[in-house]
Amino acid sequence: VQLQASGGGLVQAGGSLRLSCAASGRTFSDYAMSWFRQAPGKEREFLAAIRSSGRTYYVDSVKGRFTLSRDNAKNTLYLQMNNLKPEDTAVYYCAADMIFMTTTPDYWGQGTLVTVSS
Repeated sequence: VQLQASGGGLVQAGGSLRLSCAASGRTFSDYAMSWFRQAPGKEREFLAAIRSSGRTYYVDSVKGRFTLSRDNAKNTLYLQMNNLKPEDTAVYYCAADMIFMTTTPDYWGQGTLVTVSS
């Protein structure tokens, strides 16, 4: 499956962004989807995952601020990010795998940069 992430940009602290991840090449609904991010000088970290059914999981650092959703009819994954903080600055990656919540998904998007200014 091919993944194309978009929606990153520059936002002030407290602001919001919505990331999208368009999938193609395979049956989107077959895959669990997830978002990761990598901040400068840090390792890539897992943020959230969603089953085809819509069941979600979030790590504590984004729970209550980020909302993951998917539209299986449009083959698109979304990450709504609210109340953004400077420490959310990172390159954000979407990923796909048959396994829910895996930290080593088989397929990756190219990443989209989110910069949060203080």
